Amino acid sequence: MKVAFTSDNIAGASESVFKAMMEAAQGDAMPYGNDDGTAQVTRMLSELFECDVDVFLVSTGTAANSLGVSAFTPPWGSVLCHTESHLLNDECTAPEFYTSGARFVGIGGVDAKMDPVQLQKLVNQKIGDVHSCQPSIISLSQVTEVGSVYSLEEIHAITDVAKTAGLPVHMDGARFANALLALGCSPAEMTWKAGVDIVSFGATKNGVMASEAIVVFKQALEDKGISSEKVAKELGYRRKRGGHLHSKMRLLSSQMIAYLTDDLWRTNATHANAMMALLQDGLKTVPGVKINTPAQANMLFCTLPEGMEDYLLAEGYAFYGGRWEEGVVRLVTSFRTPKEGVEAFIASAKAFAAQ
Repeated sequence: MKVAFTSDNIAGASESVFKAMMEAAQGDAMPYGNDDGTAQVTRMLSELFECDVDVFLVSTGTAANSLGVSAFTPPWGSVLCHTESHLLNDECTAPEFYTSGARFVGIGGVDAKMDPVQLQKLVNQKIGDVHSCQPSIISLSQVTEVGSVYSLEEIHAITDVAKTAGLPVHMDGARFANALLALGCSPAEMTWKAGVDIVSFGATKNGVMASEAIVVFKQALEDKGISSEKVAKELGYRRKRGGHLHSKMRLLSSQMIAYLTDDLWRTNATHANAMMALLQDGLKTVPGVKINTPAQANMLFCTLPEGMEDYLLAEGYAFYGGRWEEGVVRLVTSFRTPKEGVEAFIASAKAFAAQ
């Protein structure tokens, strides 16, 4: 296999992350998140986001998303998200499991971004009607499932609807760093300053082995009349009940510390985004290739001419296809994607087109 564009989670861990885990494995430390390292993660994320936060480390993005929304959603509630969102389509039924059966309602919008007009209609329907599920939280993906990125204005448009309805807002930040660099803003500006109350702060797709952080913006919740203390208590019990309160939490916190040290998260995402920009620019010059949604971060959906997909796979490249419309493939770059591999892929595509 020459180079793989299947996903950014195919890459292993950054060297400093692996080293930090090995160091944390030495000696003894208090279990279940009562170690010094876990407390340090909270301090580091408070500094990164420029506000007071509660942090709950888990080992998977599925757990981060599902537990995050569950703290706000009763079994008779509903989570409002895009029709193509990960929560709705790619978490099996984990979100329904963690919310004890709540409903996930899909909302349309171009480029996998929720349409605030459609959202406004749904948040006001059948409120207080015992026969209907009740809107409980809004969740948006940043980066979206098609590789687009909500602008700050688009985030505000969603959170403004949430504010008028008194609903909290969750951000699925599996590719948080990639989106942030695409916008060129601060973590605070993309989250609580834009009206987001809780974020699944992803790291596994960007150089960490297995560590994700549920980050709760305490004052943002209080400003909406939601007790941050109650939410933190809910998340604590739900994380334990859901099997994600790791006894050796220091092995998760050590990864996150390394990730947040010396801007590793920024360095890794910068490379992944740059490789996607190179890949997209190259494919635009290949006859017959159609860019479906312009990549703003490190994920691209495009349509290849008939026969090109099989040709590239036979050449030794790896990527996902056959899951969507005919000829549509997904290409994702990571912090370890080699420039030479991207250039070779483009050259192979051009070679096929020239036949």
